[in-house]
Amino acid sequence: MNEPKKEANFAGIEQLSLRSILFGVLGSCIITASSMYVALRMGALPWPTIFVAILSMALLKSLGSTTRNEINVTQTAMSAGAMVAGGLAFTLPGLWITGRWNGPTMLKEHFWPVLAIALAGVLMGTLFTWFLRKKYVVKDALPYPIGVAAAETITVGDAGGEKSKFLFSALSISALFTLLRDWLGWIPSTLSSKWLYAKNFFIGIWLSPMAVGIGYIIGPLYTGVWFLGTLIAYLLIIPLGPILKIFPSTAEAVTFKNTVGIGLMVGTGIGVILAYVISVIQSARARISQKKKIIAKPVGDEANRKLIRNERNWTIIAIVISFILSIVSGLDILASMFLMVGVFIVSTMSAIITGETGVNPMEIFAIIVLLAIRLFIHINIADAFFIAAGVAVTCGYAGDLLNDYKAGHLLGTNPVAQLILHIVGGITGAVVASVAMFAVINQFGGVGPEKGLPAVQAFAVSQMINGIGHPLVFTSAAVLGVILYLFKVPVLTLGLGMYVSFELSAALFIGGMVRYISDRLRPQSATTGNIIASGFFGGEGITGVGIAIVKMILRG
Repeated sequence: MNEPKKEANFAGIEQLSLRSILFGVLGSCIITASSMYVALRMGALPWPTIFVAILSMALLKSLGSTTRNEINVTQTAMSAGAMVAGGLAFTLPGLWITGRWNGPTMLKEHFWPVLAIALAGVLMGTLFTWFLRKKYVVKDALPYPIGVAAAETITVGDAGGEKSKFLFSALSISALFTLLRDWLGWIPSTLSSKWLYAKNFFIGIWLSPMAVGIGYIIGPLYTGVWFLGTLIAYLLIIPLGPILKIFPSTAEAVTFKNTVGIGLMVGTGIGVILAYVISVIQSARARISQKKKIIAKPVGDEANRKLIRNERNWTIIAIVISFILSIVSGLDILASMFLMVGVFIVSTMSAIITGETGVNPMEIFAIIVLLAIRLFIHINIADAFFIAAGVAVTCGYAGDLLNDYKAGHLLGTNPVAQLILHIVGGITGAVVASVAMFAVINQFGGVGPEKGLPAVQAFAVSQMINGIGHPLVFTSAAVLGVILYLFKVPVLTLGLGMYVSFELSAALFIGGMVRYISDRLRPQSATTGNIIASGFFGGEGITGVGIAIVKMILRG
């Protein structure tokens, strides 16, 4: 790619261009619509990060010279809409599941409240992501495997040569595999044993090049801790608990392991806050003792420095607008206040777990905030789902969009330009996702397995609205989570491993073990391995989104 002599400088923001904004809006519309379909139809949402990186590269290169930074900025806008779609799809369909909403007039009756809570999530997510970037991307340098994969994709696609062959070969293999599995049905999605299932050993493996690629990028430490949690849950608690009469049924054992997993995650969140408070106190003491003011290094040109100097003002404005939008969505003042506090805490948890594992369980964070709020105030079912939606959208930003910041950090992209495109892509995604949700559900006639829209995450949220089982177990796990986090144990990953399926964990663990073996036999091949893993991840992501778009068109 031929680099231009001068970087883009639209509206006085370095590395921001008009075509980035235009392509970002267009891409956000496409990715948001397809992501909503995928989330509702398949009960999952493959990250579109690699797909939008390649799409941005193709569009910008078709117009002539571009830069890696312009590509990165453009992909930031495109991926933002997917997070809005995921946040809404993983929560609000519960209103149909519980029978609160039904009929073809739902769009006319409830579009504006849904759009309001989506926009509130966009603003809160953009705000928290901006501040979390400094700690978890710059200072702590968490892995953020999806961001690393995106940066590798842009770099290799830009440089060409041998490395690009590895990337696009892996991408093609992964895409073909996904097509055979999800479109033609020639390859099963999972391998499992009915005999073992009958014995309450719910184990198997998800046949996914994407999962293996993510596991490779994450590395053996986090995948090992993750899989340890999975082994505890699926080889000890579920099969042995009922046999040893610890639990009266398998269902109770499943509830117990989920409670422990969520408790560990909540405890980590509390530990994060405690550690943050401690670090703030220590920093304040250090500044006082040194008697000097710490000044952040300016980023970009004068327009960037002006924006950064006014962070406090922008923060207040964003919080006020988010608060007003949450009230417009139907929440009362007290519930909106608790929502603001809750999303601050869980967005930090989301940032950590996404950085360590590449996974962002938005619906779990929504459940956590819901349960916490219900300890203090009474909220009706509709308000509960809207709170969950606000949390899920916010955490989608705080977790997954940090992948874009990670890629930008590796590529030297101006974060202010990314911030602008976050907002542009997020607002576009909020509008498209709100319409798409009603359109898809109306097309299928409702939500549920019998309708062809299982909406698994929304079903989980609807079940948890009635409260969490085993309060003592939950509290004990939360306390343990705090302690282990303060001792630098990746306990959030352990809790997640206990909660998610064995099939997913096994595929990730295989990727981590491949990385472990590769690093010891051929340490110099780490870069090539990351490129191949990025291709595996990108191929499945691109094909998954493509299949969703084609099916959406074929279904009218």
